[in-house]
Amino acid sequence: MANIDDSAIENFRAALRGPLLLPDDPGYDEARSIWNAMIDRRPALIARCSGTSDVMSAVNFAREHDLLLAVRGGGHNIAGNAVCDGGLMLDLSLMQSVWIDPEARLAYVEAGATLADFDHEAQAFGLATPLGINSTTGVAGLTLGGGFGWLSRRHGMSVDNLVAAEIVTADGKRLWVSAAKHPELFWAIRGGGGNFGVVTLFEFALHPFGPEVLTGLLVFPFDQAKQVLTRYRDFVDGMPEDLSVWAVLRQAPPLPFLAPEVHGKEVVVLAIFYAGDIEDGRRAIEPLRSIGQPCGEFIGVQPYSAWQKTFDPLLAPGARNYWKSHNFSALSDAAIDTVIRYAGQLPGPQCEIFLGLIGGQASRPAPDATAYANRDTLYAMNVHTRWNDPAEDAKCIAWARAFFDAAAPYASGSVYVNFLTQDESSRISAAYGPNYQRLVQVKNQYDPHNLFRHNQNIKPSI
Repeated sequence: MANIDDSAIENFRAALRGPLLLPDDPGYDEARSIWNAMIDRRPALIARCSGTSDVMSAVNFAREHDLLLAVRGGGHNIAGNAVCDGGLMLDLSLMQSVWIDPEARLAYVEAGATLADFDHEAQAFGLATPLGINSTTGVAGLTLGGGFGWLSRRHGMSVDNLVAAEIVTADGKRLWVSAAKHPELFWAIRGGGGNFGVVTLFEFALHPFGPEVLTGLLVFPFDQAKQVLTRYRDFVDGMPEDLSVWAVLRQAPPLPFLAPEVHGKEVVVLAIFYAGDIEDGRRAIEPLRSIGQPCGEFIGVQPYSAWQKTFDPLLAPGARNYWKSHNFSALSDAAIDTVIRYAGQLPGPQCEIFLGLIGGQASRPAPDATAYANRDTLYAMNVHTRWNDPAEDAKCIAWARAFFDAAAPYASGSVYVNFLTQDESSRISAAYGPNYQRLVQVKNQYDPHNLFRHNQNIKPSI
């Protein structure tokens, strides 16, 4: 910033409809704060964009003044790439509009919208598309990394439902991309993250769904973990695609349907979601009750948008978070044993290991159909370490890394890019597998000087 004079900054401010914040301005600290409290960075400037024109101005300003550029959508990314030190933070969180075309079954979603914003509008028309599992997650970051959630077994990944997008590229130009317009760039943004520009608007295909859905939790004592996870794995093999069941190992929160003596004890939780007829769902989930002796159960019909908020309290902003992740195409007995061993050594009450079930329709496209390549992933395992006291950093991070290393021999070798932390740049090529070199070529064409590098970076080769 030392070589940028005040007049240039004021001209930049005048070109924006949204506010431009400097470190001494009111609201600066709030704007630079994101979900993961481990991230504490101080941008020189924060442009709070209110539309595509503001984004174009900000991209041009960063390029012309050789500023490090960070792009914030929902601010939920574990690596904290939404904020940079000393550069320009492009904040899209004011761009939250969601517009639904119920006749065409299309949604137009701005880049600052969260899943809660999307669900609020789409469910008014009984429509949905596969997005994540936490309502505070940003639609943009989730989608650009591939995106999966409760509806993915039935309708595919988020990127499989992306019809078109508006993007501002490194030269400050606005492009509308789709299978027919700039198809290679459209291919790249469907899983390639924010490497190719700032996506300001997403067009999604919608599917009739909701508003009511059969969902719930089955909770088993930890001493049944081996039996429950083994039978769960076997059940998944013949499971209908309308059914999604995630397995979570953690200490039991004080849920009202659990006896007080269970609170704080290690448990295995099956999170259940059925995307079809309610009565069909009741029959489909019945075998799950017999895979062990539950110590608690809460299963019933509720609004889809309410289910999307079920886990929000466990992922509230302000805590310190560190993740490690593997993809699995199958769960071996050795993998299950490793999960159980480390789940018995949780470093704190907010830490957990989850097995996010995908498969179904998400596995059907070819690996090169989109930049997201890992179509053989049946379970995306995330080691979610979460705590409040900085004095516990070393303990919690060491546990996550040790488990990651122990589980590696049983994993597929790939990884979901949205689960990568800031210290895992060596795994970026593993996230894209056979698609990595094609992504480099798209990067060469649209961002040869790597303006968009404050991310899980795909480096240009020219």
